[in-house]
Amino acid sequence: MFKTNSFVDVLKHLAIMAVIVVALVFGFFYVYLPSTTNHGESISVPKIEGMQLADAEQLLEDQNLRFYINDSTYKPDLKPFQILTQDPAPGAKVKENRKIYISVNMKNPPMIKMPKLIDGSVKNAELILKSYDLKKGQLTYVPDLQQGAILKQFVKGKEVKPGDLIPKGSVIDLHVGDGLGNSEFEMPTVVGMPVDEASVMLVGQGLQIGNIIYVPGSEEPDGTVVKQRPFAEIGATIRVGELVDLWVAGTEPIQGIE
Repeated sequence: MFKTNSFVDVLKHLAIMAVIVVALVFGFFYVYLPSTTNHGESISVPKIEGMQLADAEQLLEDQNLRFYINDSTYKPDLKPFQILTQDPAPGAKVKENRKIYISVNMKNPPMIKMPKLIDGSVKNAELILKSYDLKKGQLTYVPDLQQGAILKQFVKGKEVKPGDLIPKGSVIDLHVGDGLGNSEFEMPTVVGMPVDEASVMLVGQGLQIGNIIYVPGSEEPDGTVVKQRPFAEIGATIRVGELVDLWVAGTEPIQGIE
């Protein structure tokens, strides 16, 4: 009789242990885990792109989400700490406490090296400035024989050399040659000279040959300069790079025939 009672007690204990194990398994998988992981539930990611960082932080916190800044850049036309991009995108379904990766507009611009614009054209400078996220400012044409060439570059009135550190997004003002120069001298006289000698003389003094007008029936030998403009009057001056028109005796030679 004692043995029978002992066997029954063992069965009872085993049954009780089995019930306890089943209850624990059920509670863990169907009560505890769902309550801690929001099993079957998801959160729709809000649109925070374009918002200020502080406002976005509060919005994400209210929805049990977090953020992580994984990139930053500088855009002068946007407000500091404005969110530029986000990942996941707005509307994506995520679990609670998920990180939203964002990029933010910096408060202060980074410093970059000033590119070399000197001796190049304005059009070329515009392309270079755009590639460096810099802006073209005021163009000031100054006397110089290099017509259209950039002579100096400035930031806020201060001349900057290639390689100088400047804030990204700076406005670059440029001094550009007007092709004339500022050296003035007495207007030379070429009337009475052969046109080829007159041309050499004028070019040698930094002037340019403008129009050559031939005058048939002149009393002067063919090929002789009979008139010039500007005129070589007393006290008349001319500036380096300016044009001089010539009137030449005879008829215009036909190209290819000497």
